[in-house]
Amino acid sequence: MRVLPQPSLQSLRLVFLFVFVMDVAPSPALTAGCPDRCVCDDQLVVQCAGQQLSDFPVDLPLGTRQLIISNNRIGDLPALQLNYLSDLVYLDCSNNSLTDISESTFGNLRKLAYLDLSFNTLTQIEDRTFGPLASLVMLRMTDNPGLSEIHTDAFAENAALQVLDVSRNNLTALNISSLIALPALRSLGLSGNPWSCDCDTEDLCLWIQIEGFKFQDEGQTVCQGPPDMLGQRLAEVGMQLRSECHQGLGYWDYLFFIAIGFVIFAGTVSAWVMGVLMVLYERYSKRKSEEFDSEDEEETVTRGAGSGGGGGNHGNGDLSKPGMQV
Repeated sequence: MRVLPQPSLQSLRLVFLFVFVMDVAPSPALTAGCPDRCVCDDQLVVQCAGQQLSDFPVDLPLGTRQLIISNNRIGDLPALQLNYLSDLVYLDCSNNSLTDISESTFGNLRKLAYLDLSFNTLTQIEDRTFGPLASLVMLRMTDNPGLSEIHTDAFAENAALQVLDVSRNNLTALNISSLIALPALRSLGLSGNPWSCDCDTEDLCLWIQIEGFKFQDEGQTVCQGPPDMLGQRLAEVGMQLRSECHQGLGYWDYLFFIAIGFVIFAGTVSAWVMGVLMVLYERYSKRKSEEFDSEDEEETVTRGAGSGGGGGNHGNGDLSKPGMQV
């Protein structure tokens, strides 16, 4: 029987070292280097601008803090890859071919403070698109020729937002209910949009008139319609729109007044019925009380008459007794 040679101590060490390295070595995602055609530095800045990229760069260092992918042809921001960059604070996506973004796009970028989406092909901004960006301070979204709609609550949760620029898009109206509530907002760019100065933009025009210091290029923020307001600044037409838009009552106004009238009528009828019932009850109580008083008086008189008749007979009987004769 042939005896196998015993492994040497050196061989055992090599085996154990190999197993240890295989078990604890980080995954490729954690050791990713710098993407192709990009420049990375020790400050965690990844520069990929102007490299004719058509796809989002892969193998980005997970500790990246600044990512610049401007001046490319990128058409999509993959949420899975982007949200691995949880330490990202600066993201420049300007001058690309982005057509759509949503809440999931930025779902894990809670440290992001600067975002530039200018010079793309965005068409609309949906509800809570920027909701996860709790630290967002500056958002530039200019020069998207097809951007015609921004949801009312697109910025509702961005309490830290200070600068918002949506200049030179295709906006004709903007619901400002959530923007007015942003406590830190100090600069808003709206110029270069084809604003329609009608009742849909009444609140926006009044806001610009009242707080004009917040608006960049307020002098270039002008009406593109209707024809009689063409070229007028939005800040000039606020009061005019207010007077024109509230001359008559709308459908909901009439419903409101009908509801209020019904409530008042129902309350009045209820009060009248309760009043009548109270009067009837009072009269009934008074009548019953009078009847009880009459019965008491009759009973008292009857008892008095009976007592007087018995006393007279008793006196006469006493006088007729024999013992009282002289």
